[in-house]
Order: sequence, then structure tokens, then C-alpha cells
Amino acid sequence: MKFASLLFLFSAVALSLSAKDTAPAPPPTQANIAYKAGDKLTAYEKERCKLDLYLPTDKKDFPTLVWFHGGGLTAGSKDSPKTCAIGRGLAQEGVGMVVVNYRLSPKAKYPAYVEDAASAVAWTLKNIAQHGGDPKRVFVGGHSAGGYLTLLLGMDARHLAKHGVKHSDLAGLIPVSGQVMTHYTVRGERGVGKYSILADDAAPARWAEAKGIAPMLVLWADKEMETRGEENVFLVSLLKAAKQKVTGLMIPNRDHSSVGNNIGEPGDAARKALLEFINAKR
Repeated sequence: MKFASLLFLFSAVALSLSAKDTAPAPPPTQANIAYKAGDKLTAYEKERCKLDLYLPTDKKDFPTLVWFHGGGLTAGSKDSPKTCAIGRGLAQEGVGMVVVNYRLSPKAKYPAYVEDAASAVAWTLKNIAQHGGDPKRVFVGGHSAGGYLTLLLGMDARHLAKHGVKHSDLAGLIPVSGQVMTHYTVRGERGVGKYSILADDAAPARWAEAKGIAPMLVLWADKEMETRGEENVFLVSLLKAAKQKVTGLMIPNRDHSSVGNNIGEPGDAARKALLEFINAKR
């Protein structure tokens, strides 16, 4: 009888663990909210210009992070498992997450995806209070191409100004492995080589001395893709020289992909730094 009882107990535990492993992950609090409106939107804008909300439960006046996925401005989605994990994980830490899709190259060309990103940030600043967030604590961040969008919106005041909001209204910027010069996809659209350095108006570095830039946490990996780590080190040095508020942190034991994708995992070093930065802005 004892053996049968133990066998039943072990079987029940195994079934319980199996159910947890296969249970679907919690969905966004609200999914596929259109952040652009109007009769002149193209079919592609209607398809891509949507965002998901992952909101903390039983909490009000929480900080909010607008998050842009990576993918070289040519790929990526808010619906990828890694990006969804970031949204869910940070919401569980008390941060409202606005996870955004934007148009991609070559179907859309610069500045279309930058304009989409600006629209999503403006939507958040104007609407997050209705969802329980503090509009004075809206942060913008993203990985790789999303980091590039973060930098450009946060440093070049023109993009958000088109939507009646200011880049100085942001509480902070968190670019992860973002490109600092004109993005190589933008260069490609213009017929310029991937490693032909360009720093025109589409380069965040161009705007280092601009007024109103929010405090910034710049993150990158110790095993970065070619030139990316050096660009981020240069950005931090440049911003410090320009008397901007910036902290740079290289994350150990990460490559260009995992430094952003692993933010969805508890205990991740980049996640910890990100949360400390957000929680310090009260």
C-alpha cells in the first residue's frame, strides 16, 4: 500500500509539473491597439502600426517602458516569444510595458519606421494614464534596431514634436546595443555600404549636444557584433563630453542577440540594470 501511495504521489507531481511546462504563457493585458488613425493610412500601416500592453496587476501610477524590438529595421515582431517574455516579465516587476510593431524596410523606407516609433511614444504619453500608468514616468527602450529608434527619438526633438509632445517629457532612455551612426539599413536604402560610416541627421550621434535629452542608460554586450560595442562606448563618451546624463554598462557573457533577448529572464544582468534605472526615477 505504501508503495502504491508513493507511486500515485510521484505521478501526480509529474503531471502537475508537466501541465505547468506546457501551459500557455499569459497574453498581453490588451493586444493589437492601433496607435495611428486616419483615412490616409496605408494597408501596411494598418497592419504593422499596433502595440500590446502588458500592465502590472493591482498597481496604479506605475512607470511605463515603451519597447521596440530589434531586427535590423528589416525584421522582427512584438509577437516573438522573446519579446513577449520581456513584456510579461517586466510587467510582473511593476513596470507597464508598451510593446510596439513598426513598419519595416524595404517595404517602408526611412523615415517611415522612425515616424511609427514616434507615434507609438506619443500615444503612450497621451494615453497611459487611462491604463493606470504615470505619464511623467514614461521611458523608451529597445534592442538593436529598437535601440537605434530609441536614441533617435530621444535625441532628435523633431520626431516627437510632430505629435505635440516633447522628447524632454520622457523620464529616461534605455537603448540596448543600438546603432549610433546612421543605421546600416538606412545607408543601404541610400546606396551606401554597410561599413561606410555616415553620421547625418539620421544618426543619433549627430544630436549629442541637443537640449532636453532625458537621462540615459546605454547597455551593450561584451561579445558584440562588429563595431557595435565600439559605437556604444563612443556614444557614452560623447554624451558625457556634451554634459548629458548618461550611464554606460557592458553586460558580461552576452552577445548581440542575447543581451536584449535575455531581458525577459529573471536574474538577467541587463534586466536588473534596467529596473534599477527605472525605479530610481520616482
